[in-house]
Amino acid sequence: MKAVIFDMDGVIFDSERATYLCWKKVAEDHGLAGMDEVYRKCIGVTVEVTRQICLDAYGEDFPYEEFGKEASILYHAEYDGGRLPVKEGVREILSYLKDNGIPTAIASSTRQERVIRQLREAGLLEFFDEVVGGESVSRSKPAPDIFLYAADLLGAEPADCVVIEDSFNGIRAAHAAGMIPVMVPDMLEPDEDIRGKCKAVCRTLTEVRGLFQKNLIK
Repeated sequence: MKAVIFDMDGVIFDSERATYLCWKKVAEDHGLAGMDEVYRKCIGVTVEVTRQICLDAYGEDFPYEEFGKEASILYHAEYDGGRLPVKEGVREILSYLKDNGIPTAIASSTRQERVIRQLREAGLLEFFDEVVGGESVSRSKPAPDIFLYAADLLGAEPADCVVIEDSFNGIRAAHAAGMIPVMVPDMLEPDEDIRGKCKAVCRTLTEVRGLFQKNLIK
């Protein structure tokens, strides 16, 4: 292991759940049923795919842009300014990697500006050598492009990079990149196919750090 690449949403921050709560509140305000199932289908996919999932669920006349804007306003009101919850073990694993001279990067489908802002507000930006946002590559996860680009920026070979992900598409992308996928499930538990693509499945980043310390992921 010569580098570690992290996804952000659902791995560093408990933002998948935060977004879900905002979507659920807006859905309830507008009398939309079945949002739990709809949101789970949207985890780890692109904006375009998310839009189509919503249209399939609620009809072609569903005002997706207006719904998204209302949910976004609520999200920013609730979580901006460093109030976005950080996942268990984040600071400890990042400190361990920094203390041991292992380069790290964020590779997120979220836009880079937002990634940097949220990391800075949480006091975590200094831990990362590189930050890659979704607009940096033309193909989103499950394509491997964003992880390969992050590895190149870190000066590491793909086979020497551990990728920590929570989403199915993230694990698929890391596997396709020839990297070492480690899953820390958030809102979706891995199925048999995804488990087969993982080097390890851990409940928390604290558990991942323990594997690093014991040299069990390499």
